[in-house]
Amino acid sequence: MRDFEAEERINRALRSRRRAEMRRRRRRRAQIRRALVLAGTGLCLFLIIFGVIGVVRLIAGQKDHGGEQTAELERAEDTDAGETMKAETTAGIPALAGQIRNISLQVQENALETEQTMAMAASGTTDYSIGARDTAPALASSEVTSSYALLVDLDTRTAVAQRGASERINPASMTKILIFLVAAEHVTDLDDTFTITREITDYSYSNDCSAVGFDDGETVTVRDLMYGTILPSGADAAAGLAFYVSGSLEGFVELMNQKLEELGLSDTAHFTNCVGLYDENHYCTLYDMAEILAAAVDNELCREVLSAHIYTTSSTERHPEGLEISNWFLRRIEDKDTHGTVLCAKTGYVVQSGSCAASYSISNNGKQYICVTANAHSSWRCIYDQVAIYQEYTE
Repeated sequence: MRDFEAEERINRALRSRRRAEMRRRRRRRAQIRRALVLAGTGLCLFLIIFGVIGVVRLIAGQKDHGGEQTAELERAEDTDAGETMKAETTAGIPALAGQIRNISLQVQENALETEQTMAMAASGTTDYSIGARDTAPALASSEVTSSYALLVDLDTRTAVAQRGASERINPASMTKILIFLVAAEHVTDLDDTFTITREITDYSYSNDCSAVGFDDGETVTVRDLMYGTILPSGADAAAGLAFYVSGSLEGFVELMNQKLEELGLSDTAHFTNCVGLYDENHYCTLYDMAEILAAAVDNELCREVLSAHIYTTSSTERHPEGLEISNWFLRRIEDKDTHGTVLCAKTGYVVQSGSCAASYSISNNGKQYICVTANAHSSWRCIYDQVAIYQEYTE
């Protein structure tokens, strides 16, 4: 292990780099929103002006035509021709009204489209789908022992190499990436508090889950629940988030599956619990998990927590000094040569899936990658498999 000062310097550098990247992403989003607003406003103004000019021309033309009709009507007073022209004038009024109405509807429809486009940009809705699935080279490295593996070029949204990436797996605690993403989209106050219940501690204990170590009756912050869900993969924290957001474990699972549908993954992914327990109906593919992590990385709060190496929970009566928790995958891989820096990661383990992990990295030349592996025989083997993939397939 490197000494504390060296590790702290590296952590500061990583945090500075993450903050700079977040600022760049925020600036890009702001520029897109401004461009959409300006484009939408310009389009609306153009359509309105065009509509007004059209209406004026129609009215003016109708007046001229009406003047000619009046003169002719006066000359043909009390004649059949006069009566006919009067009828034509009367019939022209509804037609003019219909034209004005059509122009108005067109302006309204274009304004609505512009508003919807702006709303989509503001909500951050993005297509995270991964291409080149059928043509991605098979990952054949003998150094990678995981049964399933996938490397994605996040800049181009294409698969670089894969092994069984389309096959159904149980994601184990990689599930918590989606749990955290859903929670992050619903939480508004990280300093709000939540009291851990006996139901939560019993649920975690009876299912033999990893835990932060919160006690029954302990009041913690939502921020503690967030970090506790990811760093030590705490089932007590994840269940706490579920109750805080939706009032029940079942209600939160519904939100998770709604998010899968929103991401376009509901045909190949389905979750039945909010901690990552094994269930034959709790499944996804490596491609699904890569897209879930891509969405999480695009969320500022998720990115911040998924990149944390160490965190100390807030002081409580039960734990006056807080609880120190760590993301051991990040701490163990940080001194390995991955041709870049692994910034975010979440691991998982159940017997049926072995050790698995999903990670996000920026290479030495600035390219972004996501790596997902499953069914390694140990947590260390999982790390070395991902190192080997980054070394062989990233620039």
